[in-house]
Amino acid sequence: MQQTEILTGDGTSVRLVYDEDADILELFFGDNGPARGIELTDQIILRLDREARRAVSLTLLHFSILSEQTVYGPRSWRIDSLERMPDALREVVLRVLTTLPVSQFLKLTQLQTGAAQFVPVAYVDAQRIVAYA
Repeated sequence: MQQTEILTGDGTSVRLVYDEDADILELFFGDNGPARGIELTDQIILRLDREARRAVSLTLLHFSILSEQTVYGPRSWRIDSLERMPDALREVVLRVLTTLPVSQFLKLTQLQTGAAQFVPVAYVDAQRIVAYA
C-alpha cells in the first residue's frame, strides 16, 4: 500500500492511499468524519459530509482503468446517479464535485446528446494524481 500526503490549491490536506493489489485509490480530504457514501458510478464513490457540505473522501475503484488515456483523451464515465438524486442532494454534490479539493482530481463535464439533451460525465485527472505519487 502506498500513501502520500499533499496540499491542494485551496490548502486542503489530502491523503492519497493506493492499494496496488486491489487497484483502488482513495483520496481523503482534511479530517475524516461522519459521511454518507454516494455512488457516482460503479467505480467512483464520494463520501460526503452533508452538514458541512464538503467531501470527506473519494474512492476510485479500478484506478488503472479510470485513469487510462484513450485516442480522444481521458476515459470518461457517465454520472447517471445525479439524475436520480433529490434536488437538494444533487445541488450539494455538484458544488462539491466542481470545487476544490475534489475538482483538482475529478473533472465534471457534459456530453451533448441532442439539441437540448446533456449527459453529465466525469474523468479522473490522472496526470495530477500521478505527479503526487
